[in-house]
Amino acid sequence: MKIVLENLTKIYPNMTKGQPDVHAVDGFNFEIPDGELVGLLGPSGCGKSTTLNLISGLETPTSGKIYFGEDDVTDLPPENRGVGLVFQNYALYPHMTVRENIMFPLGNLKGDKKLSKEVMAEKALEAAKLVQIDSLMDRKPNQMSGGQQQRVAIARALVKMPRVLLLDEPLSNLDARLRLQTREEIRRIQRVTGITTVFVTHDQEEAMSICDRIVVMKDGVVQQIDSPQNVYDYPENLFVAKFLGTPAINVFNGSVKDEKLYIGKEAVLDVKGVEDQDVYVGIRPEGFTLDKNGAFKAKLSRVEVLGRDTSVISFHDACESNPVRSIIPSEDKVDESGEYVRFSLKPFKVHLFSKKDEKRLLFK
Repeated sequence: MKIVLENLTKIYPNMTKGQPDVHAVDGFNFEIPDGELVGLLGPSGCGKSTTLNLISGLETPTSGKIYFGEDDVTDLPPENRGVGLVFQNYALYPHMTVRENIMFPLGNLKGDKKLSKEVMAEKALEAAKLVQIDSLMDRKPNQMSGGQQQRVAIARALVKMPRVLLLDEPLSNLDARLRLQTREEIRRIQRVTGITTVFVTHDQEEAMSICDRIVVMKDGVVQQIDSPQNVYDYPENLFVAKFLGTPAINVFNGSVKDEKLYIGKEAVLDVKGVEDQDVYVGIRPEGFTLDKNGAFKAKLSRVEVLGRDTSVISFHDACESNPVRSIIPSEDKVDESGEYVRFSLKPFKVHLFSKKDEKRLLFK
């Protein structure tokens, strides 16, 4: 089911007298193709959950339109939209078994959609098998792990085979290992069912690992929409560059003179096509190559051996995000007896941003 958001806006009145109203979602335009898993990504308060609630019908937009396929569902009640919702806190009924929790949405069907108990039980079992909890049908939520409870919540959302599946930070309450397992399971289920899915998260690693496309949001405004790798490799502005990436991107104050990039007093890279100006320089941790003759020089702090990689921690006066973290292959050995370390830079891992509007500047 294709989802189209057309100039979608949600404004909340500010309860503080004299303060402007809050634009939780501001002019959101986006088309989610049928069968895609799309992540809404951003910090707390950026409008991603509000967008999800608008799609589901739990919130009413101030302006704009929502389409499921060719159908305008903007004013359609949530129960008539054909959506499946999975929340952060599972929202299971504690007095019901797994089977009863999964069957619950089917029991609310009326008229010609009403199902017999046998058919409901069969559909519940199919949904349970899909999320691999069919052996736990007679347990109650308090007899299950957090990951198992989240699978029950997903099965309950899927049992009616919704047109759209909406996931609101479904992994936040799980520990690190369960988060990894469950996000892989969500991706598997989405591929098997082919249901168009919107996944809300503040965790960029989650979004990048399982989504076909991600939407990065800030203060209710869409910053960038693209495939995860393209958003990482080609951030449209400084906010996107800083928000994506673990470890975070290193940000320096720099300048361009005669098509050369300067960080501090040193010319570190040729940047053809960029006019003379002061810039923000973003360098991904993996954008450094250990080089005793390299143009970039920083004061060495320590070396952290990570097994496959080595993390070099250093300091530079021009760095806004000190310390500087550089990731290099483990076979490259750093002379830890020296006061300074030198690197050459990988051009495709270096991003320039305007000091005026923080948008990315392209160079050759």
